[in-house]
Amino acid sequence: MGKKLRHGYTTGACAAAAAKGAALMLAHQEEVAEVALELPAGISATFPLHGQRFTRYEASCFVVKDAGDDPDVTNGAELHALVERIPASPFSTAESAIIIEGGTGIGKVTKPGLAVAPGDWAINPVPRRMIEQAVRAALLDSRATGRSAPVTVRATISIPDGEQRALKTLNARLGILGGLSILGTTGIVRPLSATAWTDTIDTALDVARACGCGNVVLSTGRTSELAAQLHLNRSAPGPATGQKAPFPDEAFVMMGDHVAHALRSCAQRGFTSPLVACQFAKLLKIACGHENTHAAASELDLSRLLNWAGEAALADTVTAAITPANTAREIVIASNFDPGLLDLVCKQAARAAQRHVPDLQPRFLVADYNGAIAFHGPQR
Repeated sequence: MGKKLRHGYTTGACAAAAAKGAALMLAHQEEVAEVALELPAGISATFPLHGQRFTRYEASCFVVKDAGDDPDVTNGAELHALVERIPASPFSTAESAIIIEGGTGIGKVTKPGLAVAPGDWAINPVPRRMIEQAVRAALLDSRATGRSAPVTVRATISIPDGEQRALKTLNARLGILGGLSILGTTGIVRPLSATAWTDTIDTALDVARACGCGNVVLSTGRTSELAAQLHLNRSAPGPATGQKAPFPDEAFVMMGDHVAHALRSCAQRGFTSPLVACQFAKLLKIACGHENTHAAASELDLSRLLNWAGEAALADTVTAAITPANTAREIVIASNFDPGLLDLVCKQAARAAQRHVPDLQPRFLVADYNGAIAFHGPQR
């Protein structure tokens, strides 16, 4: 029986816990070792605090993110919160207010289509509410503060190495610059869940639509994506003309192995003829109808390819390359990227895609192993 995997906590939950700890220290003027937080998932979690510091006017601490057994670029990151009391004018009649800002290592949004407007800190709506509720409960309750007058505080969230960690994410592609995002809708990170990746696909497509892209290019990996960028924008006008490339950066969406999800997400957003860039092995898995092309989720069926080749009466040299092969790469190299073979598999892939999403008209770009597109498949 396999080991039970541990769940972890989102950056939003960790930021809210740190903010609550800082607010409690500011209110009570004493060190707080840990805080309990009610998460949107409906459970309570306890977070140890580190780096506690407080004065009469401000307090700070941090929570170390534990992503559980989920591989996560933010695992081990320090989510810092600084809560400052802002002096109110004696003539002010404003109600109590909580200002939430980003600091070092938190990105800023520069493109439309995200849950946060351009120009704002990349702190998503649910984490923002969590932070506000945590600070308000800890600091603005009159029983805790001994005050009934309105109080305004600023909560600043930061991640010291957030900008470096963000280089390993797709944040820059999505228009989030300068650091990481504060994310999470439940507060919980489920181990080995594909949700984070598929959420990123959806977000990237939202950005593409908001930026006015007429079409998008899905890719299974960075090598295929670079080959597609070179191929599609090769004859694009240069910056001096003032004209945009046919496929701007926002149009390129890294889908990884999540083919069926990406195709459905395209259809939902009106991208009915997406381009799909991949190498031959991934193309063959798509053609075989696999929703996910990861090795753990799909097997390569070379016998099926042999049957297709026979039915299509492909050249003997192609079938001779398929029969003894152990891998798809072996076949495509031995056949010298035969156009008939690639056309056949592209058409099968288009039919398989339509079984996932009827009326979708995808076209396939098949990348070779030298950074170029070897074949640009037809729609059908």
